[in-house]
Amino acid sequence: MKKSYILFALLVVSFSSCFKLDSQLFNNLKCTQYLLDNYTGTQDFILDNSYKIPDSLIHIFTLQSREPSESNATQIYAIYIGDISKIATDTVIMYCHGNKWNMDFYWQRAKLLANTGNKNQYGVLMVDYRGYGMSSGTPTEDGMYADVDAALQWLNNKGLSNSRLMIYGFSLGSVPATMLTAHPRTMTPAKLILEAPFASSATLVNDATQLDLPPSYVTTFKIDNADEIKLVNQPFMWMHGLSDTFLNWQTNGLVVYNNYQGIYKEKHLIPGADHGEIPVKDGFVQYSSDLYAFIKR
Repeated sequence: MKKSYILFALLVVSFSSCFKLDSQLFNNLKCTQYLLDNYTGTQDFILDNSYKIPDSLIHIFTLQSREPSESNATQIYAIYIGDISKIATDTVIMYCHGNKWNMDFYWQRAKLLANTGNKNQYGVLMVDYRGYGMSSGTPTEDGMYADVDAALQWLNNKGLSNSRLMIYGFSLGSVPATMLTAHPRTMTPAKLILEAPFASSATLVNDATQLDLPPSYVTTFKIDNADEIKLVNQPFMWMHGLSDTFLNWQTNGLVVYNNYQGIYKEKHLIPGADHGEIPVKDGFVQYSSDLYAFIKR
């Protein structure tokens, strides 16, 4: 019976499009405007009014993103929280969001980061990857790297130094965050923060199918955070929920953490937290305190 099941599973995988898993990874949602605090869709959490960002510190703008292999640039949207005129002397968190929907869904997270340690403590920049929100184009793995690097180019042009750049990757966002720390293009992040990261596309396939299959059978992704992290020397902070049902902490985050060989690392395993629940289950105060201590150390 077991042999028959495995043969059936192999047949299903073999005749399925390899883009099926890719389409699940990019769970993007288009929009015609960003609603931010007026967004009423499902969210992981909603902060109280003490975390509100003044309108003067919210900047929505476009960037031109282009992979070296592309002849034409793609227009993507970005949101910066902070005083743009002070970027050169601020500490800025480049936030790489997850696979879900668009920046409206992650607005509460961006506000929480901006208020880490104190009210409006840090600048925070995030982008909608191509195909997400109001950004043009179609999402791709290489496109993600180009999109985040376009944001880093903008920060670099505003005078931000490498020593003041923190990069934070949540879930799918762990991929560009790790890649651009291991293989810097425009800027070299000073520190890397990963929340619920992927280990690799191979691990994702194996977890999903319970079979030891080549990832190329079901995805074009070449994600390998577990290998790329070996090239990261900067201080590294890892957070993962112990009840994460989407990206198991042992087969994903722990592998990345154990493979890190740099100068400093710390882990925060949050009991009872499923995917996306870490700030809530850890508590906003504790979550912010841990982040602040890591950034300031």
